Amino acid sequence: MKKLISAFAALSLCASAFALTPVFEQTYSTSKGQAPFEISIPVPDGNYLVTVTLGDKKLAGETTVKAESRRLCLYNEATAKGEFKTLSFVVNKRDTHIREGGEVVADVTLKPRENGKLNWDDNLTLEIGGAAPLVSSITVEPAEDVTTVFLCGDSTVVDQDNEPWSSWGQMAPCFFDETVAIANYAESGERLDTFRGAGRLRKALSVSKPGDWFFIEFGHNDMKLKGPGKGGYYFFATELKTFIDLIREKDCIPVLVTPTHRRNFDADGHIVESHGDYPDGMRWVAAMEDVDLLDLHEMSALFYEALGPEKSTDAFVHYKAGAYPVIVSDTADNTHFNMYGAYELAKCVLKGICELRLPLAGHIVCYDGFDPCYPDDPDTFVWHDSPYRDLAAQKLEKDDAATIVK
Repeated sequence: MKKLISAFAALSLCASAFALTPVFEQTYSTSKGQAPFEISIPVPDGNYLVTVTLGDKKLAGETTVKAESRRLCLYNEATAKGEFKTLSFVVNKRDTHIREGGEVVADVTLKPRENGKLNWDDNLTLEIGGAAPLVSSITVEPAEDVTTVFLCGDSTVVDQDNEPWSSWGQMAPCFFDETVAIANYAESGERLDTFRGAGRLRKALSVSKPGDWFFIEFGHNDMKLKGPGKGGYYFFATELKTFIDLIREKDCIPVLVTPTHRRNFDADGHIVESHGDYPDGMRWVAAMEDVDLLDLHEMSALFYEALGPEKSTDAFVHYKAGAYPVIVSDTADNTHFNMYGAYELAKCVLKGICELRLPLAGHIVCYDGFDPCYPDDPDTFVWHDSPYRDLAAQKLEKDDAATIVK
């Protein structure tokens, strides 16, 4: 059941946010167990520290917390009978308005598929679930002194709205402590130029502060552009340079992330390159501009090959009709990940952060290292679905398209 704070309370919440006091405090009864539930809190744009106390005197529990459009914040947190845990994480909340100098100067151009998406509304939404959720209290307060990691990318990064689609970007929040916010601005079908043209980069830059990070993963849709001047070393490289320049102008830090491979095996069980010169073009720009490069392209190939041609379908959206409400026909999607695949690729990103020795590595939690050549067993992966949302389903890559900006 979803709880929405009243309009009168919303005014109080906004005033509270300005005073840096909690915008939401609530206790809950857990004595008879707990059914999954949601709360939506009207708050201004910004980062918010969420603190939850899990547990019960007489019951054991296992709780998962997601935020906004299925961003994973706490994953299967177990509490024994009589045990209590108080845990904190940061949620980034945004709307579509681009504000500069305190005034709304433009709006992000959303696709029709994004209408109703929780990532772009006026509320901070929390989803409490899991095998046996036990949340005895929730506090939400502004978090101004945290580092924000902005994610710029396509459907392999975006916060997917409904199972079984998922992405590494929406799994990332659960792996960082309460000093880091993950702001996922990615959207399906986008290229570098259309992401920028729709105002997504401008919006992110408008709320960034010096020292924030921008992780940039594109290539899947960019490579579809044909004609003179296109290619990994031309139009794509120029757009990457533009991103880097704009980000550095704000004293923020860009990181280039090579695109995930598609699931495409040859007869010998090796992944076939399907991105042309785009990954190499990104590597070239990273070297020329002295930007850190996280090679997810290489790690994703190792991950798929470790599972093998048949078992690797367990990491992708390969399902029979009716398996989920959005799967209306048999689906074999070799580009988009399911929850297991997204979780494992998020670990690849963490591995890259640690190997690059980025300062963010010091804020990683719930991570004991990862080798894509030896991934976790998909048969042991446990996931509890979110409530189904009546939104446009994720399209197959061949049917998806970039934003049309007039």
